Amino acid sequence: MTGLKNKRIGIAADRSGDSIARLVANMGGESTVLPIQGKQILNEDTCEQNLTDFLNEDFDWVILTTGIGGRTLGESAQYHGLNGAFIEKLGKENLAVRGSKTVNWLKENNLSPHIISEDGTMKDLIERLSYQERKGRVFLQAYNQDDVLLKHSLEDIGYSVYLSKPYSFEAPVPNLLDELTSEIISSQIDAAIFTSKTQVRNLFAAEVDQKDLIEAFNRDVLAVAVGKVTAKELEDKGIANVLQPEKPKMGAMVVELDRYFRDHAPAGSN
Repeated sequence: MTGLKNKRIGIAADRSGDSIARLVANMGGESTVLPIQGKQILNEDTCEQNLTDFLNEDFDWVILTTGIGGRTLGESAQYHGLNGAFIEKLGKENLAVRGSKTVNWLKENNLSPHIISEDGTMKDLIERLSYQERKGRVFLQAYNQDDVLLKHSLEDIGYSVYLSKPYSFEAPVPNLLDELTSEIISSQIDAAIFTSKTQVRNLFAAEVDQKDLIEAFNRDVLAVAVGKVTAKELEDKGIANVLQPEKPKMGAMVVELDRYFRDHAPAGSN
C-alpha cells in the first residue's frame, strides 16, 4: 500500500499544480489544486528600460535570482530585436545565479555562471559574493518580493546595485486563497504542498488568524516544500515540521511525501 492512499493533499502551486496532482493520483492519493501564487505580470516598459540600460552601461556582475526573470528579459530582448546583443553581453559578464531553473535557462543559451548558490538560497549567493575581491556595480534581477532587502544586502558588502524588476505578481484569487485557508484550518486535508515562498506569504497575508493556521499545521496538516527557500519561509512562520525532498524536484517531493505517510502509518495498517 502506498502512503498516499486515502490521503487528501492541497496543492498551492499554479503552473505545476496539475502535474503534482497527477503524481499524487499515481500514488493513490487525492488532491485539490488551489493555486495561490498570483498571476505573473510582465512589466513591459520596465523590462525594455532594463535591457537598454544593461546593453549601454557597464556592470561588474549580473545576478539572476529566478529562471523566470532571466527568461523574461530574454523574451523581451527577442521581441525588441536585441536578443543577440543581450546574450552576447551576458556571455562576457560575471554571472551569479541561484536556482536550478536559472541555471537551466543559462544552459539553453550556452551560458555558464561564475557563481552558483550551493543551496539555492540568496543568503548563500550573497555570502559568496562577499568574498569577491572585486565588488563594483551589479545588475540585479529581482521581482516584487525582497527586492529592497536584496539591494541593501549587496550594498552593505560593497556593491553598487542597479535593480531590474522585469516581472511581478498580482495578489491571488481571493476565493482560492479562502478555500485553501479553510481546508487547512479545518484539517480537511492531510498535507499542503507549496512550491514557492510567494505562496506561503500569500497564505499568511490572508485576513485570518495566523495562530489558527500555525496550530493546524503543527497539529494535523503536514506542510510540504519543494526546496529550501520555500521550507525556510514556512519555518519562519512558526511551522515546526516542514517536509522537503533532498533534491528540489516535484517528483522527489511527492515520493518523499508518500514515504512520510508510509513511515507514520498507524500500527497494523496495510
